[in-house]
Amino acid sequence: MPESTTAGRRGKDVRSDCWVEFEPKRRGGLDIKVVSKVESMFGASIRALCGEILEALGVRHCGLKLEDAGALPWAIAARIECAVRRTPEYGSQASTMTTFLPDLKPCCTHGTTRDRLRRSRLYLPGNEPKFMINAGLHRPDGIILDLEDAVAPAEKDAARLLVRNALRQVDFYGAERMVRINQGKAGLEDLEWIAPHHVHVILIPKCESAEQVKAVDAKIAAILRPKSKIQNPKSAIFLMPIIESALGGIKAYEIATASPNIIALAIGLEDYTADIGVQRTLEGRESFWLRSVVVNAARAAGIQPIDTVFSDVADMEGLRESALEAKALGFDGKGCIHPRQIAVVHKAFAPDPKEVERARKIVAAFEEAQKQGLGVVALGSKMIDPPVVKRALRTMKLAEAMGKIV
Repeated sequence: MPESTTAGRRGKDVRSDCWVEFEPKRRGGLDIKVVSKVESMFGASIRALCGEILEALGVRHCGLKLEDAGALPWAIAARIECAVRRTPEYGSQASTMTTFLPDLKPCCTHGTTRDRLRRSRLYLPGNEPKFMINAGLHRPDGIILDLEDAVAPAEKDAARLLVRNALRQVDFYGAERMVRINQGKAGLEDLEWIAPHHVHVILIPKCESAEQVKAVDAKIAAILRPKSKIQNPKSAIFLMPIIESALGGIKAYEIATASPNIIALAIGLEDYTADIGVQRTLEGRESFWLRSVVVNAARAAGIQPIDTVFSDVADMEGLRESALEAKALGFDGKGCIHPRQIAVVHKAFAPDPKEVERARKIVAAFEEAQKQGLGVVALGSKMIDPPVVKRALRTMKLAEAMGKIV
């Protein structure tokens, strides 16, 4: 007799999720039992959805138990599909097995650009639908659905399905839609579930060579080749390698220039400090070399350097100082692991009024000199060199993007 499999979460503290037990059978049709916190309003529609999902997966006979804690349809679909795929009977047919794809919502089809603001990127565990639903309300520049460190090995399969469905259904309110894949072969397999579903940026963890980047690039191209039956995204899928080791630092520029689809180079200091055998400190002297290398490699490659996360979610002052230091070193943004960090990071990376006013004067003097055909730009008694003008133009552009200039 086939054994049953389970997927999802259960218990009194679970919300916006569900637990599924699936038992394949030889006969008897679909035996669906649902216990839901929203039974009075949605019980009938949940049962109908279960039947629709099972039919799409090619399941004709089974027992299905669903304990629902307010999960949205896309999360229910992911949990049921995961439980089905975990059975030997259906798991052995994984390559040919049909799937259930939630409808693609219009809010999930917007594109992105190479040079958009990336001050903040909020990490969310790929196996926790409750965090995904309202993440966009906190207005991060990017949302990272994480398939790597935030997901236990036994739940990688479930996370792939949840992230895929979230990319098709969840409104992130204009945030850039990012996914951090796993390392090596597992990461390339992640792409098969993620790339066709309107993801904007793929984060490549623990990157130590250009070959790793090229492998991801090639896999995406193969998945989205013109003859594919899969609907392509409206824009290219960009890449953000993460430098997290001494070897990655040594090869940072090689990595940063490995593909025209790279838009940023990020840094991960927890793994880096472990790699070189030191403790990570608030002062950050132990990581100064790598942070400088990443900034310079990114700038030399014409892409954005992005700083690491600040791990103490209760220390807002420490976060502010860390973000200001990152800005001073040349980083364009910082990772966030809690929504409360976003506003602090945004404020730290915004140019202050004095910076904006000085940049405005420099740009005005530069434009006036150009009108007069002058090769030399002066502001008061000081000569303004081209690098200063370039920095002022960048400050003005940043201020305008942040709404600091009306």
